[in-house]
Amino acid sequence: MTKFLLAVHVIAAILAVGPVAVAASMFPPAARRALSAGPGGDGHAGGAAGAGDAAGAGGAGATGTLPVLHRICRVYAVVGVVVPVFGFATANRMGVLGSAWLIVSIALTALAALVLVALVLPAQTALLEGDAGPGRTARLAMATGLFNLLWATVTVLMIVRPGSTTGA
Repeated sequence: MTKFLLAVHVIAAILAVGPVAVAASMFPPAARRALSAGPGGDGHAGGAAGAGDAAGAGGAGATGTLPVLHRICRVYAVVGVVVPVFGFATANRMGVLGSAWLIVSIALTALAALVLVALVLPAQTALLEGDAGPGRTARLAMATGLFNLLWATVTVLMIVRPGSTTGA
């Protein structure tokens, strides 16, 4: 049962956190390109006809690039709740709930979720609603980088598990 829980936890982490990390990382440069394209559309990053063109999509479906990236981040953030649920179940089964590496990982996971919910998603929404500017995209890129750095650190802690003797 432990191996099943661990497998679901890892697969969920890859399939839920991965898309958020990629889409969130793609959003700031795409928004910058949309902003630099100017008011070729309706004058804001989210609905501008040039937004998708600037992001490289081109053609009639170009208007959806930024909203699609934002939707990916929102949807997979919700799906990502599965990761800690199965993580706790796995840790409980392995008897490592009190391990320092796991406690640090839990704290960093909570911080990553907070960064996503409090900084990344609202900044994306603001850009989509036309509250744009180079400073906003720079702050969004920084928050996204912090989110990704936190997840990378959690991943390393989950693999290395300093002090762990579980042998799993």
